[in-house]
Amino acid sequence: MTIRILPPEVSVLIAAGEVVERPASVVKELIENSLDGGASQVSIETRQGGLTAIRVSDNGKGIASSDLALAFHRYATSKVALAHDLDRITTLGFRGEALPSIAAVADVEVLSRPLDAVAASYLRLVDGKPVEQGTRGAPVGTTVTVLHLFAKQPARRKFMRSPAAENQQIASLISQYALAYPEVRFSLRIDGRQALLTGGSGQLADAVASVYGAEVAAAMLPMRWPVNGNGTTIKIGGLTGPPHISRASRGYVSLFVNRRWVQNRRLTFAVEEAYSGMLPVGRHPIAVVDLRLPYEEVDVNVHPTKAEVRFRQESEAFTAVQRAVRQALLEQAPVPSAGVAGAEPAAREETSPPPLWQRAFEGEGEPRTAAGIAAPPPRVTLPMLRVVGQIGNTYIVAEGPQGMYLIDQHAAHERILFEEISAARQRQALDAQGLLEPITVELSPRQQEIALAHDQVLSEHGFQLEAFGERTYLVRAVPAVLTGRDISHAFAEFLDTLGEEAAPDEQDRVAMTLACHGAVKAGQSMAPEEMRELVRRLEQSEVPHTCPHGRPTMIHMSTDLLEKEFRRR
Repeated sequence: MTIRILPPEVSVLIAAGEVVERPASVVKELIENSLDGGASQVSIETRQGGLTAIRVSDNGKGIASSDLALAFHRYATSKVALAHDLDRITTLGFRGEALPSIAAVADVEVLSRPLDAVAASYLRLVDGKPVEQGTRGAPVGTTVTVLHLFAKQPARRKFMRSPAAENQQIASLISQYALAYPEVRFSLRIDGRQALLTGGSGQLADAVASVYGAEVAAAMLPMRWPVNGNGTTIKIGGLTGPPHISRASRGYVSLFVNRRWVQNRRLTFAVEEAYSGMLPVGRHPIAVVDLRLPYEEVDVNVHPTKAEVRFRQESEAFTAVQRAVRQALLEQAPVPSAGVAGAEPAAREETSPPPLWQRAFEGEGEPRTAAGIAAPPPRVTLPMLRVVGQIGNTYIVAEGPQGMYLIDQHAAHERILFEEISAARQRQALDAQGLLEPITVELSPRQQEIALAHDQVLSEHGFQLEAFGERTYLVRAVPAVLTGRDISHAFAEFLDTLGEEAAPDEQDRVAMTLACHGAVKAGQSMAPEEMRELVRRLEQSEVPHTCPHGRPTMIHMSTDLLEKEFRRR
């Protein structure tokens, strides 16, 4: 096979494949150019998930007429000049690949006017080549319009998700930049609808309010590290949520390194470690972590989309983040009162081997395949049980013909509701409950896109919504299982579940979310008749021994084992 040099039109498409993965990639590159250009206002408009049109306008420095066409040449950039500049990158962009990569897979129009120019320069490109140039009237700044993304690359286009899914990605992306640059006024319009608008006040709390709502912003705790300026090169700022404000997804932890939004599993783990012992299993914090360190201490040139960075002293960065978050929690976090949204007892770490009676029943949960995935268990029936009482307002004590049963009331109720919801869904008979007083919910930009894309699913599961502002809705009806529960919290997590990557078990995950929020909570006192009714329904379930997540619903202590433990044998 002969080795040959690829022609430019092929090599640029290969490069574009790394830089422009989806419409959100285009938005990201254009926003970073705006921010590097000193913009204090950035406006983003998209049509059909960005596949039909993307327009990004700013009030930055603009591009000189003589440089406009040059900006679309590969490796043409104003941000680095010499090799040693790569050791200390201070801008978001630096490779000179974004604009030519975008122009290779879409039609592009640029209108830019520097402060000292009397008119704006205009350039239109098709297939990466200029086809029209001129001057037009426009304010100072730059507007880039990207049309018909991937229209001439059908192989790429068919791998795009639906416009609604792409809208979610774009909304999530803009939210991150709004948090990283609270002094910049961001406006996002999706298909003509205002999806996000920030004030550009420079206050992070205001940006958090614009993205997550005023209630979350008011509860956030400020972080500062080091407190006494002990000479470390790493500085940590930002806001983190108290333990009673938690989410089922890790997607609410935002990490910024020198104001660059990054994805770093180790730093995310550092944030979660700071909450050790404060959050229940499966819950994750909301945090906005602003990490600053000398530019030469971090390498940003390690990923095609610049989404990852490498630290010279990664362990020091990990420790600083963990301590900053932990310190904020210990010094400022209020003790939540009973019934606060999302509050559940924190998971306890076992520091010693479990007792004999517990070890004797390990492995009685859901059977698992060789890969560790829960396999469908056979039908198991429970014996008739007699409720004796409740321990710690969390565990039901019951007696059966084979000894004693300790039942986790939340896990058991979760199993019952999961099976009832699944059966009702198959019959298309999910019950809804109208609310006498509608509940007002404020959604994040991403959550709003999810709600709009899944309006039919929401309706099928019993949610009835009414628009009440840009991102505010009135919830007038809910699934019957949520009656009397924290509707705002449950609805937000229901949307997060719908927004996860499509999977074959999506319907089960939706049912699990409803069951989890509809179930009686740990720490909730139950009357004897309520406990008896719960046990009766558990006896009738298909899989009574585990909750939908695979946790055990009960521990069985046989009479023989009790006699051994008390040394009667």
